[in-house]
Amino acid sequence: MDRSLTRPRILTTNSFVGCAGMALVLIGAAGVWTTDAQAQVLAMQWEQSRVSSITQGVTPDVVADEDSAIPADIPARLRRQQVNYSTIESPGTIVIDTPNTYLYLVLGDGKAIRYAIGVGRDGFTWSGVKTIERKSEWPDWLPPADMLQRQPYLPRFMAGGPGNPLGARAMYLSGSAYRIHGTNKPSSIGQHVSSGCIRLLNEDVIDLYGRTHIGTKVVVLPMDHHHVAQADLAPKPAARTREPIFAPSLH
Repeated sequence: MDRSLTRPRILTTNSFVGCAGMALVLIGAAGVWTTDAQAQVLAMQWEQSRVSSITQGVTPDVVADEDSAIPADIPARLRRQQVNYSTIESPGTIVIDTPNTYLYLVLGDGKAIRYAIGVGRDGFTWSGVKTIERKSEWPDWLPPADMLQRQPYLPRFMAGGPGNPLGARAMYLSGSAYRIHGTNKPSSIGQHVSSGCIRLLNEDVIDLYGRTHIGTKVVVLPMDHHHVAQADLAPKPAARTREPIFAPSLH
C-alpha cells in the first residue's frame, strides 16, 4: 500500500508562488487589486482549503479500519455477541471451539463473548493449551518455512496493512508458529481454510486484542469436541399430549 496516500501534502515555496499567481488572476478578474503580501496570504488560504478538501475524511489506516462497520452481509451467527457459556476455565481465558468455528472469551458467571473464526483446513487442525506471548498491531507477515515449501509463490515478506493476510492485529501463541489474527478475507470466517492459525474479522480481532494481555491462556479444542454453548441450544416446545381421535362406529 502506498502510505503516502494517507499523508497530508507538504506545500513547497513553488506551490505558494504558483497559487499566488492564480489568486492574483482571480482577484484581477473580479476587478479588485491588492498588494503582493495580501495576494500571498490569499493564495496560502486558498491552497490550504484545497488540501483540506482533498484530505477530508482520509485518516491513517488503523483509525479508518477500527471505525469501519462489520460487513453488512455477515450472517447473524457470525457476529460478535455475548452468550451463555458454561466452562471450568477462569475469566479471561480464550477457548477455541475448532469444530464449530467459534472463539469464546470467558467472562465468568456462565457468560462469554463469542467471536466467529476461521480455523485450520483438513490436515491442519490442532489442539492444546497455549498462552499469548506477543501482540502486534498491523503486523508484518513472514510466511514460515513449511508454508513456503508448500506454496513457493508466496512473498517472503509483506508489510503490515489492510492488504496483509494477518489483518489488523495478531496475538502470537507460545511455542508455535500459530497466531490469532485478523484477515483481509471476511468470507473465510466460519470456514476451515487456514494452515492452523485462528482468524477473525478485523473489527473482532481489534476488540479481542484490547481485552487480552500477554500471558492470556488459550485453550484450543480438538475437532472431535462436541461442546455446545447454551445459547446455541434452541428452546424446545413443551411436549403436547396427543388427544384420542374419536370416529363414528361403522358397526
